[in-house]
Amino acid sequence: MNLAKFPRYPLTFGRTPIEKLDRLSAHLGGGVELYAKREDCNSGLAFGGNKLRKLEYIVPDAIASGADTLVSIGGVQSNHTRMVAAVAAKIGFKCRLVQESWVPHEDAVYDRVGNIMLSRIMGADVRLVDDGFDIGIRDSWKNAIAEVEAAGGKPYPIPAGASVHKFGGLGYVGFAEEVRAQEAELGFKFDYIVVCTVTGSTHAGMLVGFAADGRARKVIGIDASCTPQQTRAQVLEIAQRTAELVELGQPIVGDDVVLLEEYAYPIYGVPSEETKEAIRLVGRLEGMITDPVYEGKSMQGMIDLVETGYFPRGSKVLYAHLGGAPALNGYGYAFRNG
Repeated sequence: MNLAKFPRYPLTFGRTPIEKLDRLSAHLGGGVELYAKREDCNSGLAFGGNKLRKLEYIVPDAIASGADTLVSIGGVQSNHTRMVAAVAAKIGFKCRLVQESWVPHEDAVYDRVGNIMLSRIMGADVRLVDDGFDIGIRDSWKNAIAEVEAAGGKPYPIPAGASVHKFGGLGYVGFAEEVRAQEAELGFKFDYIVVCTVTGSTHAGMLVGFAADGRARKVIGIDASCTPQQTRAQVLEIAQRTAELVELGQPIVGDDVVLLEEYAYPIYGVPSEETKEAIRLVGRLEGMITDPVYEGKSMQGMIDLVETGYFPRGSKVLYAHLGGAPALNGYGYAFRNG
């Protein structure tokens, strides 16, 4: 496997810490050891998060292309668009963001706080579009690219979540390599890695990275898209393309994509009561903040998997904390009493 041949623009502090979740593990019976890899603490750029690992491999291509404007898309409270705005500021590019109405919400200030507010503070040209959720390529994004060109700019397109970008999976191949180095220091290997899955490239990159030592199917994706068939297909497609890029030397097949569908309800971006309880539980036991769209759902999933015996007793489970806490500001009503 050869990741080193791809240029990488450093946007993160370096490798992210792994911390043991002692109190959560004990609360859930102590039979499974839970750890978190803190991707939410990976950078000084606008609160960081998983998208930066992806963007480190995309920025060199953007600079080489001669572009001057990053153009991307997400929901109103997209973590990804926040990170694109931050990266554009860091490398001296302009930024055009399409923010679609992917989430039905009950907070009157939903489109003025959290991620979208940070993107505006960082100077992004933010445009709200009243279209619903879909992980595919969007016309509103294509239109934004054309508008930048028509105004004399040189756009560099970055799709939702950076996922279907040709280099979108590379960052999380690097994550797996980083975990292996940390495992050597810890003196043990993780039996399972739990990750939230929506647009797919975080899961896909991990799958390829851990396939190198036979653990592809130990990457447990927790779907938060509520469109799992489309998500599963996209993870597989990105993983196969990424495996080819890094010369993995072995095939990635459909059964390698482990995606658990039962925690995404009621719909993308709307937390269930169980998701809210998971957010409160890990907050109160570990002081660790998870969000209602992604990490709360993967935390809910991991807690349930421990409680229902999915992980054999004695398992060491690594929870990938991908960031996303600024989105909590858009859910003030749901958490008004904590």
